[in-house]
Amino acid sequence: MTVETYKTLDLKNAGTANLGDVTQMSLEDFRQCIISRVKAGMRLSNMFAAKKADTFILYAVLADDNESVLSVLSCESGKSYDSMTNDCPQAHMFEREIYEQMGIMPEGHPWLKPVRFLNDNSTENKNKAKTKRPEIGRTDYFEVTGEEVHEVAVGPVHAGVIEPGHFRFQCHGERVFTLEISLGYQHRGIEKAVLAGPHKRTIHHMEALSGDTTIGHTTAYCQNIEKLSNCTPPAKALAIRNIMLELERMANHIGDLGALGADVGYLPTSSYCGAIRGDMLNITAMVCGNRFGRGIVVPGGVAWDIDEKLAQEMVERVQTTGDYAKEAIDMLWETPSVMARFQGVGALSLQTCRDIGLVGPAARACGLHIDTRQDHNFGYPYATPEAAYETHTGDVYARAYVRWLEIAESLKFVKRQLQTLPNTPIYLEPGPIMANKIAVSLTEGWRGEVCHTAITDKDGNFSSYKIVDPSFHNWFGLALALREQEISDFPLCNKSFNLSYCGFDL
Repeated sequence: MTVETYKTLDLKNAGTANLGDVTQMSLEDFRQCIISRVKAGMRLSNMFAAKKADTFILYAVLADDNESVLSVLSCESGKSYDSMTNDCPQAHMFEREIYEQMGIMPEGHPWLKPVRFLNDNSTENKNKAKTKRPEIGRTDYFEVTGEEVHEVAVGPVHAGVIEPGHFRFQCHGERVFTLEISLGYQHRGIEKAVLAGPHKRTIHHMEALSGDTTIGHTTAYCQNIEKLSNCTPPAKALAIRNIMLELERMANHIGDLGALGADVGYLPTSSYCGAIRGDMLNITAMVCGNRFGRGIVVPGGVAWDIDEKLAQEMVERVQTTGDYAKEAIDMLWETPSVMARFQGVGALSLQTCRDIGLVGPAARACGLHIDTRQDHNFGYPYATPEAAYETHTGDVYARAYVRWLEIAESLKFVKRQLQTLPNTPIYLEPGPIMANKIAVSLTEGWRGEVCHTAITDKDGNFSSYKIVDPSFHNWFGLALALREQEISDFPLCNKSFNLSYCGFDL
């Protein structure tokens, strides 16, 4: 069948529809539709399974960035189906996760191993009693044999105050043949915790999905709630959300550029950016009282206002902080020894980027023109920040420089928004959540696309809530970036992506 012969439910971002309107295909058509549309240029933003009576329903969300459309499709699944990973690598992690949680076997999957180490007493495990669960941390790894080939294991416990993750290198001398990344050591069960909600604690779960992406994830959640309850937030509330999201983006990018300086032993940028990141976080705290933006984004709008006086003070602080950031970060590009370590290291091709479904700055650094703010506009009614596509070598330098271009654009955008805030309320009480609906919401977090898909039951409660953090798409990109690199380049490549352990480990 050609791409055009498949009928799907097409939504705009933050759209909703009756659950019964989701196209339910045969299992083979579901598989072929995903494969053919991804080959035609769409992206697999989300795929998950939901229990229905004695069977399972597979759902997928395909993003058409050129047409600003999200295509939703589904099929009924038994205990197995033919894996699509060999034909559509973007599906490989989703298929592993579905097998792990629901026991649905993707026959022919090339490397069916744990995504997360779930507890033996988990609900997911009870759904597949005959499937033996792995011990936490115990799994098979790729092996390369040959004379002088050796293996280097790093983690899961690290020297820094970070979450656990295991990195297994196959090397010949200093040269890396493969890197395999094993995560999921602290599975928190957030998706399970929000079922039958929303509860009073649901929004707190959303804020803590990945703490440095509080605004990105909470906005996606609130957009779903608002669509499911026929609520349109006031214009000023949307503007404040956008300001907070760009502040979040700038703070993280500034911190990471400083950390990249530290990884190559260039301390001036490193030391300055650590302080400047704190200054940017403090601007967020001026609005809502905490540096990570918790509590400000709520269903129906925002919980704190920005009056004219505060807006002017924020403009001045943003300008000053931006000037400091420029001075500190420009030193990276002007220092030949830094550029020698950045350029050509950890490069990914545009084709690899497309094949595995990279998102965010990592994708834009490869030359892929995707940005949810531009392609699937969410809550930016008057203007959107320009996306950065000027650098496309796909290496550490490109990933770093795209970050700087985004900081510069976000600085202009935030100042513009603060100077032109609409004169409206900041909150509108949402109504009751509608029953038997599906809603899909994307935002552009600082790492890339955040996707939340909600399904409600006959009582208007969540029967399924599936979250995809950008790190879920991008960790495999880091693994591929290390191939044929020096093992000493790993910290530098790792920081150029700076992916989330907890955002992956929901």
